[in-house]
Amino acid sequence: MKTQIELKTLLHSVDHKSYPAYKSLAGAWKFDRYVLVIDHVQGDPFAAPSSLHVEIAHGEAGFPEAYYGKECARIALQDYLVRQMSKQFEQYNFKAKGSGKSGLLSISRCGQAVLERSACQITPNGLIVRFHVGFPAFGRTINAGELEKILFDFLPRCVENSLFYRRLDQKKVESVIFLAEDQEALRRILKEEKLVAFVANQSILPRKSGVSDLPLMDSVPFVSPASMEKTFTLPHKGEISGMAVPEGITLIVGGGYHGKSTLLEAIQMGIYNHIQGDGREFVVTDETAVKLRAEDGRSVRNVDISLFINDLPNKKDTTSFSTEDASGSTSQAAAVMEGIEAGTGLFLIDEDTSATNFMVRDEFMQQVISREKEPITPFLERAKELYEKAGISTILVAGSSGAFFYIADYILMMDHYHPVDITGRVKELCQEHTAPRVQAPGFVLPDFQRVLPAFRGGRKGGGRDWHGREKKGREDGGRQERMKVKSFGLESFSLDKEEVNVRYLEQLLDPEQVTALAYLMRFGLEQAVDGKRSVRGAVEAIWKQWEKEGWKPFCSAYIPCGLAKPRIQELYACIDRFRG
Repeated sequence: MKTQIELKTLLHSVDHKSYPAYKSLAGAWKFDRYVLVIDHVQGDPFAAPSSLHVEIAHGEAGFPEAYYGKECARIALQDYLVRQMSKQFEQYNFKAKGSGKSGLLSISRCGQAVLERSACQITPNGLIVRFHVGFPAFGRTINAGELEKILFDFLPRCVENSLFYRRLDQKKVESVIFLAEDQEALRRILKEEKLVAFVANQSILPRKSGVSDLPLMDSVPFVSPASMEKTFTLPHKGEISGMAVPEGITLIVGGGYHGKSTLLEAIQMGIYNHIQGDGREFVVTDETAVKLRAEDGRSVRNVDISLFINDLPNKKDTTSFSTEDASGSTSQAAAVMEGIEAGTGLFLIDEDTSATNFMVRDEFMQQVISREKEPITPFLERAKELYEKAGISTILVAGSSGAFFYIADYILMMDHYHPVDITGRVKELCQEHTAPRVQAPGFVLPDFQRVLPAFRGGRKGGGRDWHGREKKGREDGGRQERMKVKSFGLESFSLDKEEVNVRYLEQLLDPEQVTALAYLMRFGLEQAVDGKRSVRGAVEAIWKQWEKEGWKPFCSAYIPCGLAKPRIQELYACIDRFRG
């Protein structure tokens, strides 16, 4: 391996040359306490910045093995190190001068949730931390002096202050690990106690604004109704009390602006662990939970929606339903079936973002429009069966129809941001009113063996095999060009010219998850969606590959900074929305 002295010599030799001469710097360079690897050099100073990473052996980094032995602790430590590196980079970003992106120093921006990111990996051998650097230039001429500042002054300081245990606040590191282990213990308790969600007392649920995920200061802390309060003992925090939501059907009601949707949104993000100070550290939800909503205009491919929609006037088969432009009710019916296929144990629904005719039909409407003339079986008539026969619970925010009271096992009323258990009182009132008629046909789940056609688009050849190796070209024997990946924040991503809209997948919270989904989808289309595997088979094949080898099989020449692991439920959702 070449040394840092050789890197400096080479750097001086390319000074004032044309910008492409920077590419000679690619490779691994041994510094005193770490290895610097230049993975990719940008084409010019105005292009996407260069990709680099550092490798530090465990013996040098010095973190106790107990801090990365468990998966939950490892992910939390990785997240913490990325945040520390980001703070260091802020001090030196653009301190080296030049044109375009010259002097840029960047790494993943972490939000309030703890995600597994490609920016930092703790392997059996040590730490790998990936980041971006804008190689400096004046115009398109190399400015080696400014890059020397970055690589031999700024970067070593950032690495030393961020990635070595002895330089960090060790009590803070310990608290990060302990919080992760407590959160993991609470998730285990949920499964053991047959709960779908837990909201700790004194949690801060409201967010600062619609565009900020920070906690809202001076907001009303959450306090559980006494009837639903449970106390558990965690390994580090000790006793913790809060609202325990059992399996079954839970209804959240109340007047407008009293906090119904805020509670649901906190629960839907309880699939992730949150950092200290977020306010939702101990808001924990079934990790398979899926938020449902109407999604007008989405693509649906070969989905059996007959549990909810049957006997269409045009006689279209709803046991294998396809459309390029779904209505609100059809999209929500498809989302339910796709969620079941994806292995969810909990549906989360807000009436405000649902198709009304999919959710409920009142008594008067049923008298006017007879069952024979209405192809939709509303969710109201299926929710009980979904739990009793399929084991899938529901948490539903409702404000316009009392029909849901009859099927609910637990009813919470939000009153000035405080939850009140009104189950007993409402059930007494139900005795005084006629229950809505239930006319749903027999409950039968499909076998979920649907097969999607093999993908015929993209570029010639198709990428890598299951071991991450480049395949040979079919015609010229050369390396294959993979489909080009682009992501557009939390809105969508594209594979060549095919776009996948993820705007309504509300449990995606970081653009890096969308980018990662694009990489997983590309790999899946090249390797798994072959016209023979079922959708489940294809997704499970992709996921097993990730669990076995991590990011490597899904990337090309190197693993980039800027990927965050999504859930398997979102991977299913992307395959279901792909139109290609």
